[in-house]
Amino acid sequence: MFKRKVLFLFGLVLLVSCKDDAMPKPFAHLRLDYEEASYMGFDSPCPFVFDHNTDTQVKVKEDCNVTISYPRMKASVFLTYKPVGSNLETLLRDAQKLTYEHVIKADDIIELPFINTKDKVYGMFYQVGGNAATNTQFYLTDSLNHFVTGSVYFYTKPNFDSIMPAASYIKDDMQTLMETLRWKN
Repeated sequence: MFKRKVLFLFGLVLLVSCKDDAMPKPFAHLRLDYEEASYMGFDSPCPFVFDHNTDTQVKVKEDCNVTISYPRMKASVFLTYKPVGSNLETLLRDAQKLTYEHVIKADDIIELPFINTKDKVYGMFYQVGGNAATNTQFYLTDSLNHFVTGSVYFYTKPNFDSIMPAASYIKDDMQTLMETLRWKN
């Protein structure tokens, strides 16, 4: 009789404890789609011009440093201008060093050379994979007089999975900027 009661209690506990809790399921995942970019020329007071996305805000400082803001994406592209003079090697080294400082957090760094012999614009485009502070950087030069670096920063802690749609959109804008940058005479 005692065994039956123990078995009955054991079976009852087993049945009650094996109940699945109802878990609410999300209706959908967040999807970030951005309109197709349209571009317009930006004639800066600096020794270069370029095309930028019409959804951005462009600000130029006195020293020809440019900030291209993406308010909807909470990001900015920072362009830094330096005259070359006799320090091209130092400027190139500093630009490459800035990119490779992210190697600690980066999964990989892809280098894409850029050459526009017609307009004498040469440089390198860097794609930094992973949770680095910046995932896209570049530099452009004419090798004699002008040197421009550019990098994108988001106003959030780096989590590439979360910012990937915005990062990809801005990367395309940065490539357009590189392709349309021209030196003034």
